[in-house]
Amino acid sequence: MIFEVWAPKATTVEIEVDSRRHAMARRDGGWWSAEVGGAGHGSAYAYLVDGQGPYPDPRSRRQKDGIFGPSTVYDHARFTWEDHDWTGRDLRGSVIYELHVGCFTPEGTFQAAVGKLPHLVELGVDFVEIMPVAPVPGTRNWGYDGVDLFAVTENYGGPDGLKTFVDACHRAGLGVVLDVVYNHLGPSGNFLGAFGPYLTGTQGSYWGEAVNLDGPGSDEVRRYFIDNAVQWLRDYHVDGLRLDAVHALHDKRATHFLAELADEVDALACAVGRPLTLIAESDLNDPRMVTPREAGGLGMTAQWNDDVHHALHANVTGESHGYYADFASPAALAKALTKGFVHDGGHSSFRGRSHGAPYHGPRHRLVCCAQNHDQVGNRPRGDRLTPAQLRLTAALLLTSPFTPMLFMGEEWGARSPFYFFTDHEDPALREGEGERRRREFEGFGYEWDAPEPGDPETFERSKLDWEELKLEEHWSLLCWYRDLIALRKALPELTDPRPGSVEAEPDPDGQWFAMRRGSLSVVINFCPNPVTYRLSEVPCILLADEGVSAGQDGLRLPPQSVVIFRAVT
Repeated sequence: MIFEVWAPKATTVEIEVDSRRHAMARRDGGWWSAEVGGAGHGSAYAYLVDGQGPYPDPRSRRQKDGIFGPSTVYDHARFTWEDHDWTGRDLRGSVIYELHVGCFTPEGTFQAAVGKLPHLVELGVDFVEIMPVAPVPGTRNWGYDGVDLFAVTENYGGPDGLKTFVDACHRAGLGVVLDVVYNHLGPSGNFLGAFGPYLTGTQGSYWGEAVNLDGPGSDEVRRYFIDNAVQWLRDYHVDGLRLDAVHALHDKRATHFLAELADEVDALACAVGRPLTLIAESDLNDPRMVTPREAGGLGMTAQWNDDVHHALHANVTGESHGYYADFASPAALAKALTKGFVHDGGHSSFRGRSHGAPYHGPRHRLVCCAQNHDQVGNRPRGDRLTPAQLRLTAALLLTSPFTPMLFMGEEWGARSPFYFFTDHEDPALREGEGERRRREFEGFGYEWDAPEPGDPETFERSKLDWEELKLEEHWSLLCWYRDLIALRKALPELTDPRPGSVEAEPDPDGQWFAMRRGSLSVVINFCPNPVTYRLSEVPCILLADEGVSAGQDGLRLPPQSVVIFRAVT
């Protein structure tokens, strides 16, 4: 078997395979190689660079013994796929469901998650988006502290576990989006610096050093991350990638890394014969992110849009601290639903400056939610919206022109919190994690009384409690979500992504909020008092909360209720 590694400034590189060392020969471009007889699938190996190490392979496909152990040779061809009839999923018209593998089931494994796929199929979602699966310190982590980016954490079942999960999703008709992190690497177990200039040595974001995308040696660094993306889409049959915090990518090249990645993924989609999706998490409110490359954009399929989340959350909860300050009015909610970006060039009070630019493109390119791992997990108590609040936000989100995304357990109003949790082996990292989190969210308006991230109980309490579905309140909400998704799929006007396909009307007196999609109307009563929504037409009610009634003077809505109807002319 031939082993290869990039170490451009090294004078010697050795490989240790099954405890025996072999010298490697230098090749062009800073690459080193060695042929080792008898090595193959399952062999343990590591590299020594200028006598230092041993280190795991930067492109390790498996870390069987964790991030501080040797790499393990893994042969992708040994897995037998059964998704031969899978032709992929288009993002347009789809609903995404985000989950954390470790918290989705009591067991916290890929195999256990497979057992819950019938629930997702009955719910009606189209894509499952899983939080990062790269190896991390310890046994529990959100995944954004990952290292050895080509490998899959053993905590969930390793590489075969992920393939089994993707295969099962495809056989169930579900696409899979994998969350990947290319803006930084974890603070523990990151040995890339020993091999080459993968990092710039400067603080690129709150989370760590900037990745070297535009400095000396960056051609191979860009190739490293692009090859990583291709691996998930080709070798693991994943249908799309969610790119974490792309606003933290530092790249001054004429061709941005994201545009280069989009080109590569488009070529791969042609080769594999199915659509492949790139979803960027960006807080820039920059339309170029999802503008096609041929029109001068970066070519992302879609991007997360926090403005819609903030407007939904602020209006349903009444919260106006931190970044919610600019979103706490019905007028801001109306702008979010009709324009996509609330901050489209105007002043952002949280940032203390103007922010964003207008977006005029198809609305399905904006992935929007009422909850996600960040918006729940970055609250000190990890608290979620209540079932009563979720009925309102779901009605607006699932009838909006955007691509809706749900967060695991949202569909039944899960009471379990979703905390931030880690399991650092380094004592300094473990003991200081809580304080680092507190500093990260200074100025957000929170009283930071979060549990310790390293406490095992913090992780255990974040797991979903599926027994809640036996309770009427939770089962009723699940039925509401199922009905809304079914309605969305049945009525073309609800998936119409054109900018002019939605109108919003906030009540001047603040008693109700209305959104229209063609001949359909969604009316929300956010207030603690009943309201009457006056009509000039006869309503044909499609979905409504209990207590909503039609009278001669219009529709009567109880406190915190919603009705979806079509006007009968």
